[in-house]
Amino acid sequence: MTSATPATRLRPPPHGGVIAATAVLAAMGLVMVYSTTAPLALGAWIPPHFQRQLAGVLLGLALAFAAMQLPLSFWYRAARPLWLLAVVLLGVTLAVGSRVNGAQRWLALPGVGTVLQPGEVAKFATLLATSAALSSRDGAARRGRWLRGSGTVMALAAVPAALLFLEPDTKGAALLLLLVALQLFAAGTPLRLFAIPGAAIGAALATAVAIRPYVAHRILAFLDPWERANREGFQLVQSFVAFARGGLLGVGLGDGRQKLYYLPEAHTDFVLSVIAEELGLIGVAVVLGAFAALVIGGFRIAGRAHSRFAFLLAFSMTSFVAVPAVLNAAVVTGLVPPTGLTLPFVSYGRTSLLVSFVAVGVLLGVGRREAESQPGGPRP
Repeated sequence: MTSATPATRLRPPPHGGVIAATAVLAAMGLVMVYSTTAPLALGAWIPPHFQRQLAGVLLGLALAFAAMQLPLSFWYRAARPLWLLAVVLLGVTLAVGSRVNGAQRWLALPGVGTVLQPGEVAKFATLLATSAALSSRDGAARRGRWLRGSGTVMALAAVPAALLFLEPDTKGAALLLLLVALQLFAAGTPLRLFAIPGAAIGAALATAVAIRPYVAHRILAFLDPWERANREGFQLVQSFVAFARGGLLGVGLGDGRQKLYYLPEAHTDFVLSVIAEELGLIGVAVVLGAFAALVIGGFRIAGRAHSRFAFLLAFSMTSFVAVPAVLNAAVVTGLVPPTGLTLPFVSYGRTSLLVSFVAVGVLLGVGRREAESQPGGPRP
């Protein structure tokens, strides 16, 4: 029987905050999906959107539990095959995917009666693949040959990002590249190696502005939403109104007006605005506080990891959930141009919900095993 020092016995588990935060966010998501979609239900007692979100949460919990049980060696071995599967799904989506509002981002699943958004799967799979590449057994990165290791990672990110850009999903491509860049930074990549990919990303965004008018319109709406309040700035202005009406305590759950066709995409992109109106600053603080707790717990797990792959995996899965949340909050408050990103666990959207649960399951798996691992032990 092994003995433990008092410091080890008293050290709290690193994943408790992640579990609590995820539970709060998923519960808030169910409540707000019901509130925002009830006016769209046409008299139905239980809105269809709520039913689908509830089914997604239940399935997501099962997937998170399953992901938590899998050893890290499984994710290491499965990283490249999953990446390849995601790339194939993106290619199939470009060929035969469903087109909505000018974008071809969804893939209908025959016999299932639902659609898959491969872009969400691609971001998750790419982070798995790049985590494995940066911690590969050849030790290229650890021996200082950063250019070789970073080049592999950039190639793994560039292929799905290019396919996302063609859908077109400019924000999805930019988000994927941002997540990989953060991963490279966490891995200790010298800053000078960010110059070339940074210039490439800048050129891609400039191209998007030049060839896609809606990208330029969103930037103009961000710069002066009130001047374009009846056009490109309509969503942002209505979001400001929602925050102003909510005040400290909100107007009451279910009593918000902005979701009544004033605020487009109230149940997806701008759900935080509805929370601000109905639950006030306190409701927004609960949501953002839950994300902060998830980030702190995730980074604690990463900091205690005993292998390079476990560290990168924990950091990446935390970023996978946290970065879109930060960007979504920045969009609805007018700090960055509108991007169309949903709020993880809270916004309606089954693919995003399920993949976010899997990411948290992987993160919890790392946290669960860090106490069982010993420094210097076997590494994936």
